Amino acid sequence: MDTQAAHEILTKHLKSNGKQRATPERFAILDAVLQSQGHFDVEALYYRLISNGVKVSKATVYNTLEVLQECGLVSKYRFAENTSRYEKAFGRPHHHHMICLNCGDIIEFTSDRLERIQEEMANSKGFEIQSTTIQIFGTCSKCRKKV
Repeated sequence: MDTQAAHEILTKHLKSNGKQRATPERFAILDAVLQSQGHFDVEALYYRLISNGVKVSKATVYNTLEVLQECGLVSKYRFAENTSRYEKAFGRPHHHHMICLNCGDIIEFTSDRLERIQEEMANSKGFEIQSTTIQIFGTCSKCRKKV
């Protein structure tokens, strides 16, 4: 993971936007995201930041995650629950999710075939894809064995 490259992406995005400043808090949030493994919510990220001594408001975390999503460093998802979940997108391959409705496990997967189908569908309709995610809801193998 190249932290400097991620910092440069954020800096360039903030400069091009013009109305948002490059603050130490934004970069501390980016660094915390880059160190995260898997999916996280705003609460977990916020508490991790303040427990590490970063002076930041929850509103700043929300706003910065939105900025990080705009410049492609973070992905935002709404799975089965009522809150949004995030994960770092920088340096990770494009992937999709299977979500277990019983235990909440999130299983990531990639599929070249699905990527080709999406491209074919978009091309046939003259549609330019910005991003895609497929979410499959069901029961994981561990929960199915319990029945």
